[in-house]
Amino acid sequence: MDTFIKAMLLLLVVYSCYQVLQPFLLPIVWGAIIAIALMPLVKWLQRRFSLSQGKGSMLVTLVALAALIVPTVWFSGAVVTTTQEVATSVSAGTLAIPHPEASVAEIPVVGEPLHKAWSLSATNLEGALETYAPQVKAFVSSGLSAIGSLGGSVVQFIISIIISGVVMSNSGRCKAMANKVAARLLGEKGEDYVGLSIATVRSVVQGVIGVAVIQAVLAGLGMGIAGVPATGLWMLAVLILAIIQLPPILVLGPVMAYLFAVETTTVAVLFMVWGLLVSASDTVLKPMLMGRGVDIPMLVILLGALGGMMMSGIIGLFVGAVVLGLGYKLLMTWLEQAEPVSPADTEEERNETALPVVVTV
Repeated sequence: MDTFIKAMLLLLVVYSCYQVLQPFLLPIVWGAIIAIALMPLVKWLQRRFSLSQGKGSMLVTLVALAALIVPTVWFSGAVVTTTQEVATSVSAGTLAIPHPEASVAEIPVVGEPLHKAWSLSATNLEGALETYAPQVKAFVSSGLSAIGSLGGSVVQFIISIIISGVVMSNSGRCKAMANKVAARLLGEKGEDYVGLSIATVRSVVQGVIGVAVIQAVLAGLGMGIAGVPATGLWMLAVLILAIIQLPPILVLGPVMAYLFAVETTTVAVLFMVWGLLVSASDTVLKPMLMGRGVDIPMLVILLGALGGMMMSGIIGLFVGAVVLGLGYKLLMTWLEQAEPVSPADTEEERNETALPVVVTV
């Protein structure tokens, strides 16, 4: 009974701590991942500019926050301004929609319905809004919901970056604590598993998330030069597809078709070549950024990214891919360390240790 009471009290304390930290668990995990990925940059700043670890961590944290907040503010302002302009033009009856090219109707599956709706919108916008009112309402509702979810994800990213700054400034103590916990759980090989975990996290972040960010930025650069509307949303779609290991051409393909319909042939062809290069760039970038020996199957990254996104939204997309990749690598390492026993050795050992059988008549 005494042991049972102690165990129940311990479980109660653990459960209470979990309830308190549960809203912050995902940002804490993502903050630790960011800290592991950016720690080499902090070390480089220390060596290059003779900065202390705290100052180097603060500088990297501020740059990361600026890289997140500035595009978010710009994108939000652009969305609000564009929405106001469109609403004003629609109410005043001055919104002009260009007529679609005949080639739009030749797009497989969606070509004819798209050409019909586009032509109706170009000739009679009010009639098109009345005809497609349910679809327009559903689209607007989905858009507002997505913007709200994106805003919540941005807040979580900001919290994670701040947490990563704290972890980077105290990296020595954090690693010592991780080594102690691993030693208690795994014994002598605890520190080896900690080192493997750090290397795996950095490789997955660079080889999966890093490549996805590069592809999204390159795709956004091309779409911005070509004048594609809502470039930020298309960039986000490219980023998501690249993380879940699907080719960005699935997003860039419709953009190419749109440019062939509304722009000159030269612009459309140049963007098509650029989009094909961006979509195929992962074959070059991944071997450069993914660490040697970290051979994680695409299916593991795909399941981790999709599961994390279904569980926790955009931030789960990043965390899920890294965490499941780490779990897979640790599992494979643990299985490889087990020494298999051959059937011949087992039979020989059984014969040596078998007791003699005495038959008495």
